[in-house]
Amino acid sequence: MKKKVHFMCTTFRDGFQSVYGARVFTRDFMPAVEAARDAGIDYFEAGGGALFQSPYFYCNEDAFERMDAIREAVGPDANLQTLSRGVNVVGLDSQPSDIIRLHAELFKKHGITTIRNFDALNDVENLVHSGRCITEAGLRHQVCVTVMELPPGCAGAHDAAFYTDTLRKILDAEIPFDSVCFKDASGTAVPSKVYESVKAARKLLPEGTWIHYHTHDTVGISVAAYQAALEAGADAIDLAFAPVSGGTSQPDILVMWHALRGTDYDLDIDPDGVREAAEILKECMEDYFLPPEAVAVEPLLPWSPMPGGALTANTQMLRDNGIMDRYPAIIKAMSEVVEKGGYGTSVTPVSQFYFQQAFNNVMMGPWKKIAEDYGRMVLGYFGRTPVPPDPVVVNIASEQLGLPPNRRPVLELNDNDPKKGVEAARSALKEAGIEDTDENIFIVAACGERGLAFLKGEGFIGVRKKSPADQEVLEEDAMASTDGPRGYQVTVNGRSYALRIEGKTAIVNGKAYDVDLQPDQSEAATEAAERAGTTPVIAPIPGKVLKVTVSPGQAVEEGDVIVVLEAMKMEMEVTADVAGTVTHVSINPGVQVIAGQTLAYLG
Repeated sequence: MKKKVHFMCTTFRDGFQSVYGARVFTRDFMPAVEAARDAGIDYFEAGGGALFQSPYFYCNEDAFERMDAIREAVGPDANLQTLSRGVNVVGLDSQPSDIIRLHAELFKKHGITTIRNFDALNDVENLVHSGRCITEAGLRHQVCVTVMELPPGCAGAHDAAFYTDTLRKILDAEIPFDSVCFKDASGTAVPSKVYESVKAARKLLPEGTWIHYHTHDTVGISVAAYQAALEAGADAIDLAFAPVSGGTSQPDILVMWHALRGTDYDLDIDPDGVREAAEILKECMEDYFLPPEAVAVEPLLPWSPMPGGALTANTQMLRDNGIMDRYPAIIKAMSEVVEKGGYGTSVTPVSQFYFQQAFNNVMMGPWKKIAEDYGRMVLGYFGRTPVPPDPVVVNIASEQLGLPPNRRPVLELNDNDPKKGVEAARSALKEAGIEDTDENIFIVAACGERGLAFLKGEGFIGVRKKSPADQEVLEEDAMASTDGPRGYQVTVNGRSYALRIEGKTAIVNGKAYDVDLQPDQSEAATEAAERAGTTPVIAPIPGKVLKVTVSPGQAVEEGDVIVVLEAMKMEMEVTADVAGTVTHVSINPGVQVIAGQTLAYLG
């Protein structure tokens, strides 16, 4: 008798994150959820991970309402699963005990059945409280061991023995769980290691324990990895359907069904129903911009392991900032960043820390600017890395960030931080005049200033569509700019175009063209006279203006923060080089700026 292979349909969470950077409107994909239900699929990934923050950051939508809508569509009996990052839950920063507990309670309230829970550093201490909160809330807890392949030439951790030891520590810590997952977000773990790791886990775990294996097709070995996991005794795998399958996402359901034909394993699906659901999703997503790297195998990623979801999210941000040409150099720089960072698994949030540091190393020079979260990671503020980080990098991070290395548990740090937790979020809501519901408290805790902006009705739209008519909202926040990049919707011969001007570059419907723009001479002369004797405040990197902290007429000291930029999920403070008085602010919150652009003038 053939063994039935269970699978979770990741189309509507990891699939969207891996292909579209999680920037999708709920209303656009709900018909495909219903079609997947009608095809007999009853196990779905429905939120968490980046798909919690992204609705607030880019869609002006509520993630809790999205989970409610999916639960209503699939019915009461389907298993809905979300993704959590241990002490980080669904954000890039770590949280205190009360927010971790609130996360579990709210996700249970909004229709979730199971939470897959991992720590990117495989620091088991970071899983203890979160795992208990999940089970105490009445949810199923799928505890994770995070997996990847080290860049060739590197050694330390990340072999079957290390993963088995991590699993043994989970058992010794008496973390309650219902199933175990090996999670390879970069899709780089070689099939032989997958086999050895799952085989060892099967021997170590109590008989009958459900083992789930997760990977991506980014480097083209996912089907082989799944077959190795099944041969070693895994019970379940993760699959998606087109157009969000393969490439940076999970293997396609139909491809895996085909690969298992003639074997001792059966996916037990209705292939015609799945084909129909895929066609409906293609129709739902036909207006969305599909990044070319999302559908391609990337042979270089074993040297620079980057998760599928992070890869497309980061390339989209590079496109937004007009620096996609730096992508090859950034990916190349990641290898050194991973090696010197202590070999945390390249999965969110650590994968984002790696990319941010590689970005800084390319844009500003190697190790000239430590990305704050990467620095805090090597200093121990997210937990213990699998191997000690490079001591030179640790010293640079300590000096630049003004922080000593940390040996205290992350939860202890956060529980004693007055800027974190339920009461801190409640105070922020009160100051903003917003009701302090549990949902609002968690939104602020997980999403910070951008969560507050959403709750105040000031959310941004950052969904990318191919049609200029559908894309018009994308640039509307940029149109508020007085200087620098401006967004326009122009019509030529009856056809609409999205236009943005950045220096001597015109970006039309996402394509860049060199232009020679000559300013009006009288205007230029007037502006030069107004700016004479002032000191410009310059953007050091491209990014979106998150906050302007000054106004004209305000006195500032050297080192005072003038503007906060957001780039590659980092917040960068742009400070005054000299003391003076703000004479002019050239930008507004929400606009996109380029490196070298003037943000303000000091007199």
